[in-house]
Amino acid sequence: MQTLEFKAMNTSVLLAVEGDEWAIAGLQAARAFIEVSEQRFSRFLPDSELSRLNRSAGQWCSVSEDLMELLTLSIRYFVDTNGLFDPSILPDLKRVGYDKSMDVLRAQALVDVTAQLRASRPNFKEINLDMPGGRIHLPHGMELDFGGIAKGWIVEKASTLLSTYAPNCAVSAGGDICFVGSPLDGSNWRVELEDPQEPGRAIATLFVGQGAVVTSSITKRTWNQNGRVRHHLIDPRTGEPAITDWLSVTVIAQQITAAEVYAKALLIGGEIEASRLTARYPDLAFITVDSDSQISGSQIGKEYLSDYEHVYRQ
Repeated sequence: MQTLEFKAMNTSVLLAVEGDEWAIAGLQAARAFIEVSEQRFSRFLPDSELSRLNRSAGQWCSVSEDLMELLTLSIRYFVDTNGLFDPSILPDLKRVGYDKSMDVLRAQALVDVTAQLRASRPNFKEINLDMPGGRIHLPHGMELDFGGIAKGWIVEKASTLLSTYAPNCAVSAGGDICFVGSPLDGSNWRVELEDPQEPGRAIATLFVGQGAVVTSSITKRTWNQNGRVRHHLIDPRTGEPAITDWLSVTVIAQQITAAEVYAKALLIGGEIEASRLTARYPDLAFITVDSDSQISGSQIGKEYLSDYEHVYRQ
């Protein structure tokens, strides 16, 4: 297995392939794609396509096919999750202190971020799309942060690119993993499930095939605000960091954008959202970890856990 590790999208990215020198060349091609995509979709870069769209609020803005695809996906998932997935929470993210990249916030870890009063903001469904013309109209006051769904989209596209160099490969970026093919020995891909309270400690192992594994957690991206620890997972219903039933949720799915969205919706919505989603999607596979490091989740999620009789709460 050949690997390449580097920093992008404010996280560690790992690319892996099984193959010859041509496969190794694919690692550099995938890295270049990820780095260019980050430049396009980061809200922290003033010259990014997303920043340009946010500045255009109140008027029509021409966008690329890729940005239109991301927004179309986002609208679909916004409806599907009853608004628990909502890219228009950027003003709330800024208000609670996530107004700089996580690298910068971590560098000033001992500095309190001043809280601000919440202001009303437009509803995400007020966006207008001109798909034939490749234009988007954001209402006044709306700002978007594609965050996790953009990261998932980039990981999936990068894995597709990498698979043109080697049929068995994987791309991992900060909790988002996309697998293509399977290891040459015929086994499944092995994914360690991390204890959200003890980074680096695995509390279970997943064995998965081709597809995606996404973990969303409230313990990874945190900062101080007026003496309180805040996290990046905003509940759109309150505009505040979500108060959750669990510390992390892992979703296994064929499409990484779906896994990304449902992991966050489940983490925000808790048991109520889990019941709704599993009723609608009986094959939804997810695993949760609570503050006691207890593992739970959907029935189908057990199929991906090794020795689940011992690690899975009955």
